[in-house]
Amino acid sequence: MAEIGFIGMGNMGYALLKGVLKEFPAEKLIFTAKTTETKLRVHAETQVVYAESNAECANNCKYVVLAVKPQYYPLVLKQIRYAVTPDHVVISLAPGITIASLKETLGSDRRIVRAMPNTPALIGEGMTGLSFDAEEFSQEEIDRVHQIFGAVGKYADVEERMMSAVVCASGSSPAYVYQFIEALADGAVQFGLPRAQAYTFAAQAVAGAAKMVLETGEHPGALKDKVCSPGGTTIAGVAAMENAGFRGAVLKACEACYNKSEGIK
Repeated sequence: MAEIGFIGMGNMGYALLKGVLKEFPAEKLIFTAKTTETKLRVHAETQVVYAESNAECANNCKYVVLAVKPQYYPLVLKQIRYAVTPDHVVISLAPGITIASLKETLGSDRRIVRAMPNTPALIGEGMTGLSFDAEEFSQEEIDRVHQIFGAVGKYADVEERMMSAVVCASGSSPAYVYQFIEALADGAVQFGLPRAQAYTFAAQAVAGAAKMVLETGEHPGALKDKVCSPGGTTIAGVAAMENAGFRGAVLKACEACYNKSEGIK
């Protein structure tokens, strides 16, 4: 009997499995995947045993991590409905799918955690929002859920009504950051910097700036002001970005992301 089972071995399921291996021995884990090829590959890389079916995976663990895309939830939930008991802790990674809707399918006495990690979990730098009714879980179970997501980065507990906002802030936003890094590098290449160096300079600047926000606790606006000398190069660039609608574009991206997340059923 394993402790943690992973249904789905896409980018996020695999990232969590690899991260949790830092905290748990392989024999405490089990997983399943859509294809035999994926099962064999992941087993060879991790030494974690695999189940032949989603129901078998759920039957052989306490914590069931649903790491499949939202469109596959109806099928997967149907497959595990009678395998999941009130003793299980079901951890859902899907945006937009509520705890209430999962209970409707699995049973009102089933215990659900909603989690929204992001792809930097692949390198142990993820950020995960977690939502659950604490009264339904023991402290040991809550600690174990925190341990799972702490293995791939940072986490924070939030109210469920805030989960779509978490998708905006961290779930989807790495894609926007990659776009920014790419555009910033393109700008440097335009003026002669070799592309490989341009990506390194741009990416490290973003990483360093993010770390400044996290470690100093200062408002991002205050940190920005410290870089902007009067009449200097930086304030000229900031003014150009504002004139081009940079801030408004980010807000619109968040609005589109939020609406899409809320519309997933």
